[in-house]
Amino acid sequence: MIDKLIIDPSSKKSIFILRDILSDELCPIVKSKRPIVLLCIGTDRSTGDSLGPLVGDKLKFLIRDRVYLYGNLQYPVHAKNLCDIVNEINSKYKNPFIIAIDACLGSLQNVGKIIVDAKPLCPGSAMNKDLPKIGDLSITGIVNISGAMEFMVLQNTRLFTVMQLAETISKGIYHSILKTIGGRKVNSILENSNENIEA
Repeated sequence: MIDKLIIDPSSKKSIFILRDILSDELCPIVKSKRPIVLLCIGTDRSTGDSLGPLVGDKLKFLIRDRVYLYGNLQYPVHAKNLCDIVNEINSKYKNPFIIAIDACLGSLQNVGKIIVDAKPLCPGSAMNKDLPKIGDLSITGIVNISGAMEFMVLQNTRLFTVMQLAETISKGIYHSILKTIGGRKVNSILENSNENIEA
């Protein structure tokens, strides 16, 4: 189990650091054959809160054995549907290992950084929303400063900051899945190529 770790996306090694941390966590999960669920939380209606859906959008193609993805720009997971989605995940998959990804507000020196922690995250806490804690492992991107007027702070967050976080998080997750599970199944590649030929 990892301790809380802060990663700076501006570092050239950030993607590799995230990849290796996640790979270490996922190896025993993959061996135990537990399904892995990537739960990307947020909404594209607010710049600061769009981190989760952006990560989900970048990982839409990440279809692997026992790896499942919830939340992207087209179908976001947010305050209004989170409880239903969590119930669906728990009923659909046996003992899933959930990696929860969300934006958060933090201290000035940590804005633009990624926090990886082996504990659930509390979605909507910046907006004082009473939502269930979720995730066996959490990845949060600090998009802006916490304090007063959180709603306005999220609305006035720089898109550059959110995009940089989304890029690093999605690449780190992608490479950790490749490292622990590998590429797509040969069968699915053949099926896709056959579909292309038929089309």
